[in-house]
Amino acid sequence: MSQPTGDQPIRNFLYSNSMFLVIGSLLALIWANADGWFSGHSYHNFVHVNLLPFASHGHDAHGLTFHFVVNDVLMALFFAIAAKEVWESILPGGALSNIRTAATPLLATAGGVVGPSVVYIVGALVVGQYAELGNGWAIPCATDIAFSYLIARLIFGNGHPAISFLLLLAIADDAVGLGILAVFYPSGEVNLGWLGLTAAAVASGMAMNRGGVKNFWWYLAIPGVLSWISFYMSGIHAALGLVPIIPTLPHAKRDEGIFAEDGTQTDTLNQFEHWWKEPVELILGLFALVNAGVVMSSVGAGTWLVTLGLFVGKPLGIVAFAYFAVRVLKLELPGGMNLKHVTVIGCIASLGFTVALFVSTAAFPEPGPIQDSVKMGALLSFLAPVTAIIAAKAMGLRLAFLDKRSVA
Repeated sequence: MSQPTGDQPIRNFLYSNSMFLVIGSLLALIWANADGWFSGHSYHNFVHVNLLPFASHGHDAHGLTFHFVVNDVLMALFFAIAAKEVWESILPGGALSNIRTAATPLLATAGGVVGPSVVYIVGALVVGQYAELGNGWAIPCATDIAFSYLIARLIFGNGHPAISFLLLLAIADDAVGLGILAVFYPSGEVNLGWLGLTAAAVASGMAMNRGGVKNFWWYLAIPGVLSWISFYMSGIHAALGLVPIIPTLPHAKRDEGIFAEDGTQTDTLNQFEHWWKEPVELILGLFALVNAGVVMSSVGAGTWLVTLGLFVGKPLGIVAFAYFAVRVLKLELPGGMNLKHVTVIGCIASLGFTVALFVSTAAFPEPGPIQDSVKMGALLSFLAPVTAIIAAKAMGLRLAFLDKRSVA
């Protein structure tokens, strides 16, 4: 039964603006701080409750917790959709398939990883807490693709080349982030022998593809489950478990554009994304609910290191590498763009949030003051739109959302 038309704008607003992620974050913050005020532990008990109190769960000494279900099982679907965007972008016609057009944003992406990680590491050394905090170097390298896309549209307006540039950067950043999580943040003792099961999962997906299987559920149920188990047992973060099987799903031979929403892409890979797109928004709400609950008193050295990495290191790295690409390598920016636009893009890319929160828990898996302090830095990345607007105004760029308001 279809929803009343009056409800549709509200529903669209909630899903298209990632509002479940925002709502989950606010609920977690309020709940965790209310516990602090009343000396309770209900938030911690909710997140870490053992759902199977009479059974242990593999590596997890605490059993099957709500935190594990969300971060390790459900978030696999989020990273699968991220992997889908990366995979399609390198297909013929994809956004990253032509090295001539993708070279500058790819170099900017490299700057967006090097800059914040260097600032974080140097900062940790300066404050003399590298031993305690050094493992969090990758937290400020993240860019939240959904939120940054929304902010870019507000600032530049639909159709501006800076939006495509940002999307290229964010997709490449996703690819780098997946690699960093897999290589540098194992979830347990690494046992690479289990990766043989990953190969078997990929082989089974390819066989299903050649056999004409079009229903994406079969790919999730057989190669997907096998791949997830292999990642979990090998010690690689299980949330990445569906990534290897994404290229095995039947897909178009050419990419039709980033975030295409015209319904023309009906291959299995796009059916998978279209079916899971809205459920993943709900999953992100749950992710925020179980990860964003930090008390305000958690602000510490980790908070400032992540914040400096995001708000100083990331824009500086992106601009410096883009400048090198344009001025030294003589590469080009898209028509209608200059380094002022790149500077604003660097500020927008400071919005790490979702992946930054995820890396926070991967870098510091034990709940406590250090984990909470770096999570607070990830949450503060929500201030990125403010710095981006200030930067745009300072450089004399026109703000699209102000133009719309004046026209209205």
